[in-house]
Amino acid sequence: MRSTGRRVRGLTLLLIRIAETTTGVTWAKIADELDLLTLGTFTGPAGTFRQTAELTKTQRDLLAKLKIQPPKKIIEATPAATP
Repeated sequence: MRSTGRRVRGLTLLLIRIAETTTGVTWAKIADELDLLTLGTFTGPAGTFRQTAELTKTQRDLLAKLKIQPPKKIIEATPAATP
């Protein structure tokens, strides 16, 4: 089991390094920026929906440099149950 843990740790470090070199930003800054992504859940008489907050320019730039599609604005929409 130990060697599997080392491989996972090694792969994690490699992915972090790739993200840093691709964006030109430290991992700490990347993590801080992406940690600010938020998802809100709103419920009302018409139903419930889940929506992401507007991305900052820095978040958009990071995702673009990493060739990651930004999240959809509306993640889920569920109409209220009819009685």
